[in-house]
Amino acid sequence: MKATGIVRRIDDLGRVVIPKEIRRTLRIKEGTPLEIFTDREGEIILKKYSPIGELSIFAKEYAEALSQTTGMLSCITDHDQVVAAAGLGSKEFAGKEISKELEEAITSREGKCLNGKDRGKIPVVDEQPDPLYSQVIQPIICSGDAIGSVILMGKTEKDVMGDGEKLLVQTAAGFLGRQMEQ
Repeated sequence: MKATGIVRRIDDLGRVVIPKEIRRTLRIKEGTPLEIFTDREGEIILKKYSPIGELSIFAKEYAEALSQTTGMLSCITDHDQVVAAAGLGSKEFAGKEISKELEEAITSREGKCLNGKDRGKIPVVDEQPDPLYSQVIQPIICSGDAIGSVILMGKTEKDVMGDGEKLLVQTAAGFLGRQMEQ
């Protein structure tokens, strides 16, 4: 654990304020769900809650099925990171923090289907120099909240996204959203 040197007091309602610098660094906004843990030494640990993280094995299998079916790179994300990735080049994405642009697209519930020289492609992770040739992004909605996304990406001119790929990704996002509701 890293010491910050910041001390806060608990108010009369049992609340403590997480400093703005820490919230900004960890991308914690108003309404962000946090899990609370305690350890044997009496420490209290706050961790951002990821409902999709609970389905990580299932998400990995679904990403692999999408990739095998289409021959393209597929990713499943939550609001913070790529939970599962499959296909050629998936190691560049798996477990990495998602880009701010993708986080904004998820929050705005904005689905995208872009090819070739179309403008508006979104990098999936911050380290991604350029978005790939084509991409379909669909937010995962669970109980009315946007909790992540399903992404299909093509690397070459042969990998053109059409209605079939868009429908496939929408179906995957809808299915994962319903799984989270159960």
